[in-house]
Amino acid sequence: MSNEISVKSNPSIFSTIEAFNDGQRIAKALSSADLVPQAYKNNIPNTMIALEMANRINVSPFMVMQNLDIIRGKPSWSSTFIISALNSCGRFKPLRFRFEGEEGSDEFGCRAVTQDLDSKEDIIGPLVDWTMVKAEGWLDKAGSKWKTMPELMFHYRAASFFGRIYAPDILKGMQTVEENIDISGVKDSIKEQKHSELKTYYGDNDFDLLEDDRIHIERVIEQKEHLSYDKALKALESKIITND
Repeated sequence: MSNEISVKSNPSIFSTIEAFNDGQRIAKALSSADLVPQAYKNNIPNTMIALEMANRINVSPFMVMQNLDIIRGKPSWSSTFIISALNSCGRFKPLRFRFEGEEGSDEFGCRAVTQDLDSKEDIIGPLVDWTMVKAEGWLDKAGSKWKTMPELMFHYRAASFFGRIYAPDILKGMQTVEENIDISGVKDSIKEQKHSELKTYYGDNDFDLLEDDRIHIERVIEQKEHLSYDKALKALESKIITND
């Protein structure tokens, strides 16, 4: 029996009303099982998403449910699943990881490498080095795994980058759990910084009053890429959010 992961999609459970109803019944049964992860326990919508993803890459729904986590509402593959999927897809030799640069320098990093089984061509993934890690803010966020287990994180990130370039049909455009945690952590750090700046600008008392209308603060901060800081402050004062 072959253990290769095929990406030939089965019919979508959202393709017809009949398929949708069948998917709901299957999801209800699966989500009531004690063995499913908490994100799917008695959660039919999440389980239906897992079923759809299992259909797309033609694997067991249980494999997807064990390896697909929900991070801030975003489906995210576990890094170990990505490595396993790439190694068993039948296109490449097993991934190998090559470290480059002088250890301790910003140029030190890792890339995933392998060989195409059909063409015998060497395939070299993107380099993930400390320069990238620091520039993206992954290192500085609270609880960063880059501080405590950098070698493992280099392996995981290199495999993810390789998969997005050479096997996007397997990853389906999704990021890894670690990537989404890193991204969420960076956004949270920016949001905390902006809250601190707003509190300094308004003073404790005025800021406490604004906290009663917190949604406006959140929306301004989330649109930080579209608003200058001065415009954001004016938008807060007038409670008008613009995209200028």
